[in-house]
Amino acid sequence: MQDIHIREAKMKERAKSFTFRQFVQRLCSREPMNFYRYPEGISIYPDTPRRWIIKPPKVYEQERDGLTDYGRDYDFSKSFRENFGNFFHEIPKIAIRAFPPYENSDYAEWAFRWLKNGYLCVGAGLNCENIMYSLETKESCRNVLNSIMVRNNCQNIYRSTAVFNSYNIFYSRLVNNSSDVWFSSNMVGCHDCLLCTNLLNQSYCIQNQAYPKEEYLVKKEEFLAQKEQFMQRYDETKTNEFIISKNVTGHFFIESQNVQDGLYAYRMRDSQNIFLSGSINGNSEVVNGVTLGAPRLDKAYNVVNSGEWSNLYSSDYMGTCTNCYYSYFLENCSYCLWCVGLKNKQFCILNKEYSKEERHELADKIFAQMDQEWVLGDFFPGSMNPYYFNDTAAYLIDDSFTKEEVTKEWYLWRDEAMATDIPAWAEVVRIKELSNFQRIGFNGNREIDPNILKKVIKDEKGNCYRIVKMEYDFLVKYGLPLPELHRLERIKLGFKFK
Repeated sequence: MQDIHIREAKMKERAKSFTFRQFVQRLCSREPMNFYRYPEGISIYPDTPRRWIIKPPKVYEQERDGLTDYGRDYDFSKSFRENFGNFFHEIPKIAIRAFPPYENSDYAEWAFRWLKNGYLCVGAGLNCENIMYSLETKESCRNVLNSIMVRNNCQNIYRSTAVFNSYNIFYSRLVNNSSDVWFSSNMVGCHDCLLCTNLLNQSYCIQNQAYPKEEYLVKKEEFLAQKEQFMQRYDETKTNEFIISKNVTGHFFIESQNVQDGLYAYRMRDSQNIFLSGSINGNSEVVNGVTLGAPRLDKAYNVVNSGEWSNLYSSDYMGTCTNCYYSYFLENCSYCLWCVGLKNKQFCILNKEYSKEERHELADKIFAQMDQEWVLGDFFPGSMNPYYFNDTAAYLIDDSFTKEEVTKEWYLWRDEAMATDIPAWAEVVRIKELSNFQRIGFNGNREIDPNILKKVIKDEKGNCYRIVKMEYDFLVKYGLPLPELHRLERIKLGFKFK
């Protein structure tokens, strides 16, 4: 075991050597943002030679105990990656990754426990409801649309980023313990504020100037009647913000400290290269981590999308796991190496179960081989990534990556237009035609023609999308206009930084 600890230290040092751009390319490209329709249902995998054998979540869950039947011995006459290559591709994968139970959320990627009505969202769960087109929503949130990192009892959040314990938040960034806030940023303990920045425990403010309640409400209505011009200004604003944080570099921090190069961090400590990472306990150490869905976390190095965990290395989609290395989509497992899909298992290598002593001895020999091959601490290579690079979170974060740059590292690139499943009965409506379906009524309120639910909208880039009933009801209730961008373009606006 002593040798394993020494090599763990080497893996940590290797992880710390990644530049932020390398982190984005290697780990954030493991977070798909697109969905595909196949005979077996919805999937996150495009139709390429790298598309794995996939099964719908419910079928996969029923057959999960049998994945140890794929177990095999480690062959030291082959390299570390050769051992894993064919084995990894032979094992069926879940079509869209989710941890049940959840309800009416078949179109949600990385949906986890007690998500209700999740639609085209990524990383949502833990008692959340009515989540649409959003990235990273958890812990008892409701009615969240087109937003990034919304946590802790939030409700009615639209086109906002980094919102915590707040409600009725529209077109705003970094909002904590606040309510009824529009077009504002860095707001803590505030309510009824419009076009404000960097306020603490304030109310009835417009452009940081306080008004009597009655005067504020009148002015607010005047401003919101012209909300379209503020929407464009908000979308074009680049930011670099944090609250209640110190010694951090990056964008959008709350209650964090000693973090180098982070994007959207909540209660993180002593970390480097992190994206959408948050911890309830506020005691974490993450180096190179995309940790959607992690309410409690401890130590992780080169880890993508995990739930509660500690001591994980170079792994992808791990739910409540400890002391695991180079594994994919495990749940409630410990001391596993190069395993895929297992649940409630321990002391496994290549999905084969061992005694505790046998596993530790064999793992030590494998780490020694990896050390000799100079791959100890590396992440999964680009050749093992099944997604189009430009359809992942990596490209949303940084669209300066070129096709030549990423394909050189064996990542896939989508050249053709984004595929769209348009019903035969649907009429396609151009953006410039949306004015035919919305207007300001005689009472001053916005009205949206329900016939838009039968249309397909095409934005200026040629991307198509639809308005669904849950979205329509929200827009009408809060007097919001029909969106003029594809859902991924809306999310991308949340990554405009200085």
